Amino acid sequence: MEVIGRTGNGNVSSSSSRPSSVKIGALFTYDSVIGRAAGPAIAAAVDDVNSDPSILPGTTLNFVIRDTNCSGFVGTMEALQLMENEVVAAIGPQSSGIAHVISHVVNELNVPLLSFGATDPTLTSLQYPYFLRTTQSDYYQMHAVADLVEYYGWREVIAIFVDDDYGRNGISVLGDALSKKRAKISYKAPFSPGASRSAINSLLVGANLMESRVFVVHVNPDTGLTIFSVAKSLGMTAGSYVWIATDWLPSVLDSTEPVDIDTMNLLQGVVALRHHTPDTDLKKNFISRWKNLKYKENSPSGFNSYALYAYDSVWLVAHALDALLNEGGKFTFSNDPKLHDTNGSMLNLSSLRVFDGGQQFLQTLLRMNFTGLSGEIRFDADKNLVNPAYDVLNIGGTGSRRIGYWSNYSGLSVVAPEILYTKPPNSSSNRHLYSVIWPGEITATPRGWVFPNNGMPLRIAVPNRVSYNEFVAKDKSPPGVKGYCIDVFEAAVNLLPYPVPHNYIMYGNGKRNPIYNDIVQQVALNNFDAAVGDITIVTNRTKLVDFTQPYMESGLVVVAPVQKLKSSPWAFLKPFTIPMWLVTGGFFLFVGAVVWILEHRFNNEFRGPPSQQLVTIFW
Repeated sequence: MEVIGRTGNGNVSSSSSRPSSVKIGALFTYDSVIGRAAGPAIAAAVDDVNSDPSILPGTTLNFVIRDTNCSGFVGTMEALQLMENEVVAAIGPQSSGIAHVISHVVNELNVPLLSFGATDPTLTSLQYPYFLRTTQSDYYQMHAVADLVEYYGWREVIAIFVDDDYGRNGISVLGDALSKKRAKISYKAPFSPGASRSAINSLLVGANLMESRVFVVHVNPDTGLTIFSVAKSLGMTAGSYVWIATDWLPSVLDSTEPVDIDTMNLLQGVVALRHHTPDTDLKKNFISRWKNLKYKENSPSGFNSYALYAYDSVWLVAHALDALLNEGGKFTFSNDPKLHDTNGSMLNLSSLRVFDGGQQFLQTLLRMNFTGLSGEIRFDADKNLVNPAYDVLNIGGTGSRRIGYWSNYSGLSVVAPEILYTKPPNSSSNRHLYSVIWPGEITATPRGWVFPNNGMPLRIAVPNRVSYNEFVAKDKSPPGVKGYCIDVFEAAVNLLPYPVPHNYIMYGNGKRNPIYNDIVQQVALNNFDAAVGDITIVTNRTKLVDFTQPYMESGLVVVAPVQKLKSSPWAFLKPFTIPMWLVTGGFFLFVGAVVWILEHRFNNEFRGPPSQQLVTIFW
């Protein structure tokens, strides 16, 4: 007998057949750069799944959508209302801040949350087991930025970011990534979400007083262009400046048709990162369909990389549902004893029910492996998509050009990551980027820093001598001192490729020569930044401060006698003294006597008259 029943959400289920329909939810902001791309993509994906007989046969995928309206509070309320529909999965949200809040809701109800836009690296922590990111984490993007900074030889950057979970946590990862490259964030310039133009103006004025001229902009797509508009009005988009933007900027430009000339004028020379998605036939076919999607509004095109991730998120849910149903999984919901309505409450929390198969469905999602519009859909042990990669873009003219790629597998390269995946790591000889046209139409790599406008001039101590004024002396005309030591110091400063403001400060009362040990001690105590004068380099002073190479003679000399040596052909005989000759002669006689004793009985040469035998011994 076949027993057919109806689950709490109205989905038909039985022991021998699949449910006739399954509900999934979506959470994002309709009227936003990411939302205008995600909405049509999700709707198109649901239609494609329902029209494909090879997946979820006999089961219809129903779509419930809610607008978070870029608000954490509204997003939470909409998430609760969405869960009242007993969805088996929720796609979204696009905001990392809202994702943090909603993750607590789905954790309680065991509903997997698949976000195509929340890139905050901390969302993959163990605190959010039901959060699954279907786009790339900013953890990898910030390492790509750090590799760019290292590639061009910069050591300090200024981070401009929106002061929310997305901005703060992304910049925190950037700081860690830069420290591994012996670089750092020298100044952080956060601003509140929805900050006014005047607040951003004040922020950039303060940042422009710093030494670094490398700016990393990590903000929301809907407000990020204001940064560049204010920067241009302040003259901060001219030569010597470097601007690096994260993926928010290409998302804005890709979703705008036709290109706004005024906007492009703000962005000339900017280097930006964009999610890399392989140019497959699936992707090309979807892009060709985009303008004809019936769900798309008749305003700007809206298409960007987030549309691909949103589309793949729906297919990921569909593949996982199909796999779970093939394994006999059920979609039932039960009451949560923790959720009950308090006296007089109108929230109706008791209507929220726990997805009984949520844990099993989550594990099914994590083991999925298929190729989508954005590339390979497969998760690693940290629940991140495998093979994270970015396009490196240089914005100029009326568009942008790709100057290379970055991937977690091979780093920076001009070869596409999918090609390098087939080779061993670090085997490519193309680890470089194509040329960049920087702000101000400069092709040479900017130095990346200047002397800070708010920097304190160096305090240079000068001994106020009363004798030997040729070396250093007080002067009535600027800069207030004169002498040979001052001339050498000024010449050295003028050779530097950057200005070094400095003030000379006389040390001493001018009635007697100051004690030079005291001057050195004051430099060591940081009361002065340096000292210029006829200061002798001695051992006890070198223990306190560093000295330059001597540029004048000290007048000290060492007198030593010099004796001219005469050479002779018989010089080799000098070691042979008279005792040496006597000892040598004695050994000759001793050896001769020993030979005579051993030989004269048997050798006729050692016989005869004594005189003959003596001659033989000597011979």
